[in-house]
Amino acid sequence: MPRDYQSVLSDIEDFIQQERELFGGSMLTERRSAQKPESESQPVTPIPASASWKQAATLDQLNASICTCLECPLGSTRTKFVFGVGNPRATLMVVGEAPGADEDAQGEPFVGRAGQLLNKILEAVQFKREEVYIANIIKCRPPNNRKPNPSEVERCEPYLWKQIELINPKVILCLGLTAAQTLLRTTESMGNLRTRTHTYRETPVIVTYHPAALLRNPNWKRPTWEDVQRMRTMHDELVGRA
Repeated sequence: MPRDYQSVLSDIEDFIQQERELFGGSMLTERRSAQKPESESQPVTPIPASASWKQAATLDQLNASICTCLECPLGSTRTKFVFGVGNPRATLMVVGEAPGADEDAQGEPFVGRAGQLLNKILEAVQFKREEVYIANIIKCRPPNNRKPNPSEVERCEPYLWKQIELINPKVILCLGLTAAQTLLRTTESMGNLRTRTHTYRETPVIVTYHPAALLRNPNWKRPTWEDVQRMRTMHDELVGRA
């Protein structure tokens, strides 16, 4: 059974406090070098992903078809392509915004401090990281962790759609406003989105705060706990478990 609220909050609060003690005011921030306006960036010749990606029958085939993609300028600045990780038959899929510095270095989503907190949140409702599938709206890190621009999303999001199609999860958990607004094609606020159940191509979607935002604002830990509890209940009803 999922753990009680006070026990979960105690674990999350301990984690956040440890982060603040270690990183202080620089928590979840990076030294940002001067960034050229996009209009001054060096031009990149688009190199499309292999045309076979739309016909991929497995996640491995899809990854092999798109991992060298350079259809937008982010492909030329990435360290590693961050495809996604987890159970290819997962009943829960977690969708975030974009890779950060740690993810770009390791080629895996949610491996930094926010990823550690995500693991704790999932464990609080009895999910192991390896049981679920984790991906992002886009596969390459935007410079200085800025929000993905519309052209980047337009080129990359179809890969996520294909991942969702192949995994066919019972529930999708969207982390953060950018991921939610993008996947659901909405401009609604987080306050409105997280209080309702949404649908992506007949798959229920629950929206909650991104773990990075939770680290910056611990006041959101209670609503996050409420959201993931609701997600767990819905998940179990859909997969037929009590």
